[in-house]
Amino acid sequence: MIRALKGMKDTLYPENKKFEYFIKNTTDIVKKYGFEFIQTPILEETALFKRSVGESSDIVGKEMYQFIDKGKNDVCLRPEGTAGIVRSFVEAKMDRQGGIQRYFYYGPMFRYERPQKGRFRQFHQFGCESFGESNPLEDANIILMLKEILDFFSINYTLELNSLGCPTCLPPFREKLVSFLDETEGFCDDCLRRKESNPIRVFDCKNPHCQELLKPSPRLNTSLCAECQSDFDTLLKALDANKVNYTLNPNLVRGLDYYSKTAFEFVSTDLGAQNAVAGGGRYDKLVEFLDGRPTPAIGFAIGIERLLDMIEVPEVSRGGYYFGALCQEAKEALFAAANKQRQNDKVIQNYEVKSLKAHLKAADKANARYCAVIGEDELAKKILWVKDLVEKNEEMRELGA
Repeated sequence: MIRALKGMKDTLYPENKKFEYFIKNTTDIVKKYGFEFIQTPILEETALFKRSVGESSDIVGKEMYQFIDKGKNDVCLRPEGTAGIVRSFVEAKMDRQGGIQRYFYYGPMFRYERPQKGRFRQFHQFGCESFGESNPLEDANIILMLKEILDFFSINYTLELNSLGCPTCLPPFREKLVSFLDETEGFCDDCLRRKESNPIRVFDCKNPHCQELLKPSPRLNTSLCAECQSDFDTLLKALDANKVNYTLNPNLVRGLDYYSKTAFEFVSTDLGAQNAVAGGGRYDKLVEFLDGRPTPAIGFAIGIERLLDMIEVPEVSRGGYYFGALCQEAKEALFAAANKQRQNDKVIQNYEVKSLKAHLKAADKANARYCAVIGEDELAKKILWVKDLVEKNEEMRELGA
């Protein structure tokens, strides 16, 4: 028997109901904030992620599904959503339109990493990206929207925040950090590699020994320039005014190289070690870095599979019709009646001839409100027998009416 690949999984009942429930309600929330749907290809040029996500990241360095296609192109399955959205934004010349543009997306992403609870090699993200607004109140708006989403699904979480600085304050901080790293022995090979490519990524190291070594290191949140500090203070003030609880985490740098200024994660207490359920931040230089016009931007992504175990789908009340035949000769008339009813209601049709008792049982299992059947007598009289499974009453309806 052929099985799904390691780290890949089918979405079957009851996860499929949870997935649909999540997408529908999250979409409704983000549309209230002015976000519109965008969809980009699953397959992209590898260079897109090397330039945006960064070769210092584990995603590019270790986890991408990368290959040479039949046209000799270096391509990969997308490991995250933001880079593709920005590529589309620039390619469609939306960076030249000006104004504020907000988009949401959802779909599969791919990373070759060790599968574990809530983390797969093919996984799904729901994300939002906002272009053209540099005011830190947009950062607050994004965080409040994400909070509303998690609150809707009754997810337990804490919000962690940090500022990653900008091209003014980041270079001198990097020099101080590299000096510290050069003077301190014992860092892992990943940290030594990151020291050369993007030093602040050492704070993302999961090695407990490296984290212990980093405790006396300089921190970016104490080295911000006046503009970055002012923006971060404005964000915190807006969150305080809206009674949003948060924790300042100077180690929070996210796993992607394109972030600047605001970085945030929503961390759940119900997931164990791999506990981040959503996160994002500002990436004001990424549009320009991918050959677009300078455009401030901020976004986030939610790991959908990470939430599904924590989501409860409300019990759905009975609805729609179940159609079944009591004799072979009734199938054609039943098929026509079912299609006519489907113009106004959900209709489930069973093509197997069964007893009335069996059809009623099947209608009940399908959570239908009405069970409609045709037998020999109904066919002769050109009528449809219908039972309301909630009110328990029965009626005869004229076929074709």
